[in-house]
Amino acid sequence: MLRPFTEVDVFTTTPYHGNALAVVLDGQGLTSEEMQRFATWTNLAETTFVLPPTTPDADYRVRIFTASKELPFAGHPTLGTCHAWLEAGGAPRQESEIVQECAAGLVRVRRTGEGLAFHAPPLVRSGPVEEPLAGQIVESLGIERADVVDMEWADNGPGWVAVLLADAESVLALRPGLVPAFVGVAGPYPEGAPYDFEVRAFTHAHGSTIEDPVTGSLNASMAQWLLRSGRAKAPYVARQGTVLGFSGRVHISTDADGDVWVGGSVLTCVTGQVEL
Repeated sequence: MLRPFTEVDVFTTTPYHGNALAVVLDGQGLTSEEMQRFATWTNLAETTFVLPPTTPDADYRVRIFTASKELPFAGHPTLGTCHAWLEAGGAPRQESEIVQECAAGLVRVRRTGEGLAFHAPPLVRSGPVEEPLAGQIVESLGIERADVVDMEWADNGPGWVAVLLADAESVLALRPGLVPAFVGVAGPYPEGAPYDFEVRAFTHAHGSTIEDPVTGSLNASMAQWLLRSGRAKAPYVARQGTVLGFSGRVHISTDADGDVWVGGSVLTCVTGQVEL
């Protein structure tokens, strides 16, 4: 069966410089195994499948797959899927907000001047990082403990540990070994710079460290930590993917209730049909 299909680039204004996402715009009738097989074949960070919602409170439902497993929620697939759904003619029940249903629940998405933004989900774990994990993280990053300004759990699902270094240059200089956890690192730029933070995201799979070009979930959890601790003020812009040759830009803002929103531009790069 031929199904509408698109590939989009998320968190960038320059095509092919953000985080790619494959979107199957009609996933009805596919089994979980068939979805996973296609996601494994695309070999992208994530592939999503759009389905009718199971609740009247949502505009559409999405299932999110990496090359090896299904995720309950992820940031760049949320923005990328919403962009693709709207571009394909999706009409939200409310003009001001789109509501996405996923395995983690309902996620609100808004149109912004930069593109789209999702409401950051609450942290499921915060607080100090226990030893010996903290020491293992420092060692894997190739730095000294004194180089770490702060470290804390900032987990909104994937298991992120957030590390703050003194400056953006220190973040860019990292050449990590095998990280023992999902590790996000940030460092501030000097006042007056076009960006506020440099961010890098490291995960591990099959005995090696993988760096993600631009990471919505990490920026969402890290923003909550940085804002709560007073180390950042909203709105701010995080740059990510620099070392990999990408130009990711993540826009962090807060609303009147103090909730964090994570936004950026989404570009359509490929449209067509896929046989599934």
